[in-house]
Amino acid sequence: MKASPNPQQRENHPLDGLIAGFDRGLRTLAGVHKASRPNPAADMPEAELSDTEREHVAGLMRVNHAGEVCAQALYEGQALTARDAGAKEALLAAAAEEQDHLIWCRARLRELDSRPSLLDPAFFAMSYVLGAAAGLLGDRISLGFVEATEDQVVQHLDEHLQTLPEQDTKSRKVLETMRADESRHGAEALARGGTEFPLSLKRGMRTLAKVMTATTYRI
Repeated sequence: MKASPNPQQRENHPLDGLIAGFDRGLRTLAGVHKASRPNPAADMPEAELSDTEREHVAGLMRVNHAGEVCAQALYEGQALTARDAGAKEALLAAAAEEQDHLIWCRARLRELDSRPSLLDPAFFAMSYVLGAAAGLLGDRISLGFVEATEDQVVQHLDEHLQTLPEQDTKSRKVLETMRADESRHGAEALARGGTEFPLSLKRGMRTLAKVMTATTYRI
C-alpha cells in the first residue's frame, strides 16, 4: 500500500509557496486586503487644495502605491526562495507592514478622486521575479537587496515630503509613517546579516526607480 505524503513535506513544497504568493499578489492588485494598523491620517482634516495641488498629490500617492505593490512582490519573491527560516519570517513580516502602506495610499487616492497606476500588474510581476532571483543568490545578498531598496524608497519619500502642499497634513502623516517603517526595514535587514550594496550599485537602482516614478506619476 502506497504511503500517504508527509503533511509537513507538503506544507513546505515550493509550489505551495508559489501558489500562496500568487494568491496574495492577486489580492494586492485587487485591493481587498485589510490593514493591520489604523490609518495614521484617519482623524486628520482634509486640506483645501487647488486642482493643480490635488493632481500633484494624487500623482505622488500613485507613485507610492506602485512602490508598495513592488515591495509586496519583492518580499514575496524573496521569501519564496529564502533559505533561512528566520530570514523568510522577517521578509513576510516586512511585507505585512508594506501591505498597510499600500492600503493607506489607496485610501488617500480615493479621497483625492484618483486611482492607482494602470501599470501595477506589470510592476508586480517583474518585482516578484526579481525578488525570487535575489533570494536564490543567498540570504545575505537578499537581505542586502532589502536594505538597498528601502534606501531608495526613503530617498523618494523625502523628496515627496518636500514637494507636498504644506496644508496637506493627511498625505504628510501617511508618508512620514511609511518613511519610519521603511527605514527600520532596511536597518533590520542589515542587522540580520545582509550585505550592504556598494554605492555605485545603489545609484544604478536609483536610476531605475526614477524611471518607474516618472511613469506612474501620470499613468
